Formats: sequence, structure tokens, C-alpha cells
Amino acid sequence: MVSAEMSHTERSLLMIALIFIIIIAVKMTAYLISLFLMAVIISMLATPALFWLKEKGLSDFLATLVIALAGFLIILGFIGLTALSVNTVISDLPQYQQDLNTRIGDITAMLAPLGLSSLISTPKLDLGMLSSIGLSGAASVADTVMFLFFVGVLAFFILLETPRLGAHIIGHLGKESHTVRNLSRMTGYVIDFIVVRTETNFIHGVLFGGFLGIIGVHGAILWGVLTFLLGYIPYFGLLIAAVPALFFAWLQFGVPGAVAVIVAICILNLIVENPVLSYLTARKFEMPALIALVSVIFWGWLLGLVGLLFAVPFTLMLLLVIQLSDELRWINVTLGVDHLFSEYDGEAEGK
Repeated sequence: MVSAEMSHTERSLLMIALIFIIIIAVKMTAYLISLFLMAVIISMLATPALFWLKEKGLSDFLATLVIALAGFLIILGFIGLTALSVNTVISDLPQYQQDLNTRIGDITAMLAPLGLSSLISTPKLDLGMLSSIGLSGAASVADTVMFLFFVGVLAFFILLETPRLGAHIIGHLGKESHTVRNLSRMTGYVIDFIVVRTETNFIHGVLFGGFLGIIGVHGAILWGVLTFLLGYIPYFGLLIAAVPALFFAWLQFGVPGAVAVIVAICILNLIVENPVLSYLTARKFEMPALIALVSVIFWGWLLGLVGLLFAVPFTLMLLLVIQLSDELRWINVTLGVDHLFSEYDGEAEGK
């Protein structure tokens, strides 16, 4: 039992110790935590569609089943496009070796007058090595498919129970209770962010993949899909996704192709990441760059790839919990993120 006369310093140290223990526990169970958090986020995103289908007269089970089938078809199409593009890239490996030899030859010719040509050697694309990498990659894909399967099953049952659980919570606490309003705000805020981010990533991926396809870069669909997925990682995601497209453009078309891709990346970042993102949302979701960077590092370390992709939503949920606490709100003020939740503060004061 904690002493009532415990000093403020002792209470702070105890709180830090508890947080540290919780973090270690989450790290040790990262797979299960990642699975559960992804299922919860998917369920949150599908909840508006669930209630819309219920208004059309479908039962809870049928509405959930329709959403599950729609999600399955979307994922199946997504995987099909990616597999088709990957197969195209693999089938053209011999051509890539010839292109690489040509580019290395150009660089060697440029360095010859400086006497540095001996430093450049022509690398070989070892198809046997690539096959072994492909086999290990296939095992990783199998693990990913199994993980997504469990996420889908868990999300299905969470979504199926959502109306009943919501009714029980409202019946027990009251529709206008502080807790219910806070839960509603948290859910709405996270959904808003993920929907806006997804729409922006989709536009960015389609435009970037379309541009690469028009100029003839191999694997254009794959690089567009990669742009869509890695766009969830702030600052670094889009840059990482652009690297393979930049390499293949250089491989096929030399420096002019690489320059064209760089120009396209800059233009798309200016157009999609600013005006389009502002148009799709009524309020800014941006947080200070340092906090976004720390959140990516922390959640990536804690939960792996899931943490990297959902670092910002997880951080927003944590910051919103802090914002809803009168005792902890000063933390958001200090970090300079309290403006993100000004709309919700206004709603709370109005009620």
C-alpha cells in the first residue's frame, strides 16, 4: 500500500518505475500487442460502415460479414497487383544486369581522366543468391499472411461485438457521461487522422506509380504500392519508398531518368502533402518534427513494423489521453501539441 504521506518526488519516481515496467512488458509481448492494436484500429475504421449497414436493415452479423468480405476483396486485389508487379521485376533481372553494366561503364568513362576508373567494378546480379533471398522472403511473407489472418479474425469479432459493447457502456455510464464523450472523441480523432492519411497516401501512390508507368520505369505498380504503405511513416516513409524507383529510373534511363523522378517526387510532395492534405481535413494533424521522429523511433522499437506504420495514431491517442486530463495537460502545452486538440476542448467546454 502506498503511504498517504509519500512525497511528490517519491510518487514521481514510483510512476516512472511503473511506466518502465509497462514498457518492458509491452516489448516482451509485442506480437500480441501489435495484433490487438491493429485489430482495434481496423474495427474503429469499420464501425461507421457497420452502423450504416445496420440502418439499412442488416443484422449485426450480416453487416460485419459484408464489411469483412469487402475488406478481403480489397486486400486480395492489393496483393494481386503487388504480386504481378514483383513478378515483372523478377522476370526482367537479366535486362537489369545489362543496364547496370552500361551505367557502370558510363561512370568508369567519366572517372577515367581522373585516374579513378580502377575503383569502379561491375557488380553481378547473382540469380542464385536472389533465389535464396526470395525463399527467405517467402517465409516472411507467410508469417505476415498468418499475422494478418489473426488480425482479421480478431477484428471481425471485435466489430461483431461493438454494438452490444457500446450499448452496455452507454447504458451503464449514460450517453452524456464524461467517459463516454472522451471515448467518442478519441475514436473520432484517430479515425479522422487515419482516413485522411490513407486518402493522401492513396493519391500520392497513384500519382507516383502512374508517373513511373508513363515514363516506363519497371515495377511502377510496386513502387506506387510501396509509396502508399510507407507514407504512413512521417518524413522518412516517402523518401524510403522513392529510393528503388529512383534506382530503376537511373538504371533504365541514366541520369535524366533519375532527375525526372527526383523532380516528380518534389512536385508531388509539394502538391499532395500540403494543399491536398489541408483540403481533406478541416484541421491540422501535424505535430512538431522532433515529436514525430521520437514517436517513430519509440513505437518502431516497441512494436516493430506495426509501430512504424501507426506511430502517429498511437502517439495521437496518448497525447489525447493526456489532453483530457486536467492534471497532465501541461505536458501537451510544454510539447507544443495542445493546439491539435483545441476543437475537442471547445466541445468539452460547450457541454
